[in-house]
Amino acid sequence: MKKSLSLPVIIGVLILCIHSGLFAQTTGKIAGMVTDANSKEPLAGANVFIEGTSLGSAVGIDGTFYIINVPAGTYDLTVDMIGYESKKFTNLRVSVNRTVTLDIELNPSILEGEVIVVQADKIAMRKDQTGSIRTVSSEQMQVLPIENVNDIVQMQAGVVNGHFRGGRLDEVSYLIDGLPVNDAFGGVGQNVQLEAEAVEDLEVITGNFNAEYGRAMSGVVNYVTKDGGKQISASASAAAASYVTPNNDIFLGVNEGFPRNQDYKLQLSGPLVLNNLSFIFNTRYQDNKNYLNGIRRFNTNDYSSFTNYPDFWYSEHSGNGEYVPMNNSRNLSMMGKLAYDLMDNIKVSFLYTYNDDMWRGYSHIYKYDPDGMASSYRNTNMYMLQINQSLGNSAFYELKFSYMDNYDGWYLFKNPTDPGYISDIYLGNNTETGFYTGGQEKGHSENYQKDLNGKLDLVWQVNNRHALKSGVLITQHHLQNYYSQIRNQYEAEAELWVPSFDEYGRLVPPPYAPVVYPDSSSYSDFYDVKPIEFSAYLQDKMEYEDMVLNVGVRFDYFDPKTVYPSQRRNPANQLHFEDLSRMSSYPKATQQKQVSPRISFAYQLGSRALLRFSYGHFFQMPPMYAMYQNNSFLVVPTDYATTMGNAQLKPQKTVQYEIGLSQEVVDGMHVDVALYYRDIYNLLSAVVYSTFNQIEYGLYSNKDYGNSKGLDLTLDYRFGSFQTTLNYTLQYTRGNADNPTMTFNRAGASQDPVPKLIPMSWDQRHTLNLTVGYYQQQWGVAGIGFFNSGTPYTWTPLSESLLSRVNLYPNNAYQPSTINVDMRAYYKFDFVGNTKLNLMLNIYNLFDRLNEVWVNGTTGRAYTAIIRPSDEALQRSNFNEYVDRVQDPSAFSAPRMIKFGIGLEY
Repeated sequence: MKKSLSLPVIIGVLILCIHSGLFAQTTGKIAGMVTDANSKEPLAGANVFIEGTSLGSAVGIDGTFYIINVPAGTYDLTVDMIGYESKKFTNLRVSVNRTVTLDIELNPSILEGEVIVVQADKIAMRKDQTGSIRTVSSEQMQVLPIENVNDIVQMQAGVVNGHFRGGRLDEVSYLIDGLPVNDAFGGVGQNVQLEAEAVEDLEVITGNFNAEYGRAMSGVVNYVTKDGGKQISASASAAAASYVTPNNDIFLGVNEGFPRNQDYKLQLSGPLVLNNLSFIFNTRYQDNKNYLNGIRRFNTNDYSSFTNYPDFWYSEHSGNGEYVPMNNSRNLSMMGKLAYDLMDNIKVSFLYTYNDDMWRGYSHIYKYDPDGMASSYRNTNMYMLQINQSLGNSAFYELKFSYMDNYDGWYLFKNPTDPGYISDIYLGNNTETGFYTGGQEKGHSENYQKDLNGKLDLVWQVNNRHALKSGVLITQHHLQNYYSQIRNQYEAEAELWVPSFDEYGRLVPPPYAPVVYPDSSSYSDFYDVKPIEFSAYLQDKMEYEDMVLNVGVRFDYFDPKTVYPSQRRNPANQLHFEDLSRMSSYPKATQQKQVSPRISFAYQLGSRALLRFSYGHFFQMPPMYAMYQNNSFLVVPTDYATTMGNAQLKPQKTVQYEIGLSQEVVDGMHVDVALYYRDIYNLLSAVVYSTFNQIEYGLYSNKDYGNSKGLDLTLDYRFGSFQTTLNYTLQYTRGNADNPTMTFNRAGASQDPVPKLIPMSWDQRHTLNLTVGYYQQQWGVAGIGFFNSGTPYTWTPLSESLLSRVNLYPNNAYQPSTINVDMRAYYKFDFVGNTKLNLMLNIYNLFDRLNEVWVNGTTGRAYTAIIRPSDEALQRSNFNEYVDRVQDPSAFSAPRMIKFGIGLEY
């Protein structure tokens, strides 16, 4: 008899693992060798220490040293030896999960106190880079023309429109200080957003990753937050932006009103009471109207009918004709962190984050009825406690707990029975005009995700060659979903309604009162589940003079904590049979367990080149909507109208190979190139089931397959104040289905499954971005240029064409390439005392290009269509023409935006 892994047992394992070796995901290491510059003999007993900290090491008899548990940041490191000069390395950057290797030579000296200062190489080769890992420091983030820290992720080689190396969007794990913050429902993106000013290090892994990382098949993004430091600092800024474009005929009203977007930031940090207690507080508020407007010609309770001849058309249009932002957003983020050095070897920190967001996506069909569109809402609170303790000079552990409370909603009114909801009769017949002339969106979705995480990390540096690691992470999810279609309480009476008008000539609507039906109906989907995830790993990092080898294995466990119907042809027992084999019982869903090996190595080719190879198996459970959707198991009496979750889903799997080369071409110039191949198995799909009464429905399953291959290239060059970075991605991505429901939807349209591998919709062949900047302490300017070769779309010939009879596969053509240039400039000057005034200018889409983000299926271009006389004959309207339907401004990216800002820094 199989037994589930209970929560007390998992907690017990977590506590016991404090005696095993784990690896923290928020610190790095400094290691190297100290020798006599003349004799090359080891200088045993030399002292190596990081200034301003208690971290240091004595050089061993073989001349080697290592300092572990170094928080990510920039430091000054000093090497002392009696009878020798002291050497000081300034601005030494330590990155998360990386080893900084120093070969230090000291000259004999008779002058006591002689110090040689060495500027650390900002792009020095990392001998332990066994995979495609990009680490972006806080200093680099501050000078880039970006709006948020996620923009930096999108700039990295291997990342194409949010897809990591050809994977689906939900194949990336997002971490804050090593703990997960993913959206568990949809699996795409993160529930906690940090500002760039609050991040010390951003680690982006696009290739194979070591065994300490999991719950991802394509990539990992780890945000390491800042501490407060030992000096008071403060900054505040305000910025305003508007669009400057001659394309007013496309982007209606975009040049009206200043500002369109507002942005306010505040950050405070420093010591509290004692130097061993520090704080940091960061907040940002944005109010963005953005660039897509609608026109309020109709209010939601206007009714129009253009069915009959023009003499009998009826139209109520009581709107004020004003422009209304339709892709607007409001965002508030806050982060507070306290860090306390309890003792020299114990550090405790508490982190709190808060996000409150509202946004809307443009819908062209609501262009003249913008108030009828629903909005999306998100509210997230996260609390995190971290304890870091050094166990001598060779071991330390980090114990972390976090609680994330996330709310997501999509609705017009929060109360689904709000009297503001009106009859669907006001939507009118949009086939006449191509647009809604009243009415509202009636979907209502709210879901809650409460995640409790416990994680223990400990590293034992056995010697200067071996670092043994192992680790555990447990996550207790609590997911609540409430989705419903708002229905009419008087639906039966409304069906008998005959149009009539009051004495003012306005339509008398049918009886209406909003109502939400229970989960036992097909109009609602409610569930409350508490799945558990657990993982553990064991790894050895072996560092030799010319080679670094990582060998590890990972165990993942998932318990869905729910049931499933045993008879898929009668899942809710809507049909009754005496034969019990045709009736469903509801056994517990199977717990999923996976073991994945990982191996990678890096070999140094001389002093300027590094060859690496990695191989690994990566597992990830599908997004949880696919397990719990349609929790009542009801099948509506219409073919292909139902999709159902499957608690028996297996983990999705990627097997990936990567070979890479890092080369220092000349002083200050570094090139990194990687070739990779990925097989992706058990991808989420929806297979067709037929009930006993021959109703076809979709059940989520693991049937899809894909593969991806490509090349990533990164070039960094630093020369004084001049810096440039080039990222290039060559990618080929294939699969049998573009999304989980593609095969199911084709079956519903009487189309066969795609019998071969086709390009995925994100199969962008060439992706390139180039950053060029000149940075001084007082002023600086930077620019980023982007080139994207275009993604696939499905070209569809007109029905009159003979080609329309050919079975054309999806994604059979490519849309045009896009080019974009952004720039940033800043100027700082002394203001009052130690305060500096900072003037900022950001320009996005500098050359105001009309970049096409999606295209018409018949023309392959945005904002166009082949309009036939038969199409125009269908148009019945007194306010627009047929071409208005196809001229959708959301087909273009944002026009030129100029953003001015002013800030104070202390």
